[in-house]
Amino acid sequence: MKSILSLLLFLIYSVVFSQTKIVSWNLENFGKSKSEETINYIASSLKNYDLIAIQEVVAGYGGAQAVARLADELNRKGAKWDYAISDPTSSTAYKTERYAFIWKTSKLKKIGRAWLEKKYHLEIDREPYFCTFQYGDKQFTVANFHAITKNKQPETEIKYFKFLPDEYPTLNLIFAGDFNCPQSHTVFNPLKKMGYQSVLVHQKTSLKKECKNGQCLASEFDNMYYKTSKINTLNSGVISFYKNFDSLQEARIISDHIPIWLEFSLN
Repeated sequence: MKSILSLLLFLIYSVVFSQTKIVSWNLENFGKSKSEETINYIASSLKNYDLIAIQEVVAGYGGAQAVARLADELNRKGAKWDYAISDPTSSTAYKTERYAFIWKTSKLKKIGRAWLEKKYHLEIDREPYFCTFQYGDKQFTVANFHAITKNKQPETEIKYFKFLPDEYPTLNLIFAGDFNCPQSHTVFNPLKKMGYQSVLVHQKTSLKKECKNGQCLASEFDNMYYKTSKINTLNSGVISFYKNFDSLQEARIISDHIPIWLEFSLN
């Protein structure tokens, strides 16, 4: 009886304490224009996650500083956080941005240097930003990405993602970010055939200018893609932060996208 109870406790401990929670958020022009009140709101919204992937950090003055401000605010909320910020992407001056990762040091250890994708940086306008993390004795690598806008045909650059698993054969890749393209698009079929699956299905993630007939979300753009043989999904969803505001105009001061999240364990 004692041995059975011990085994059950071990299994419960293993499940509860082997979980990692990642959240991805396009924070729309994340830079000096974000007030301290906004930074505090974002930190309060994200403090219960272990890893934060941010897209659309301003490439010029104020972007890196905004990430540091957010990390400082998170550090004041009860846990220790660290962060990494990419160089500006290799796209044109008007389109170039940075990416960022912020993580709880008690849960995750950053392995090596984070890097912007090199091989396909000419084919992908804002090339993804990779960072490897270790949880326990296992590792995973997040490819943080912000695609070109829908009218520029993001599928023309997303099609190169099918080459990335072979480019990094030893890495357990999770593609996360704003793809400006729904998971149902055929451009994702090659990844799906390799065993990758989207976290969200038929979930809109961008905000309309104003709610119409109770509908406040516009397009199914943000998502994560993971290999089912290496990652076990425990839970996932979105943070409908706009519901805390009286209007979408107020909510869009924070961002024009909602955060998406995944809770998972590593196989």
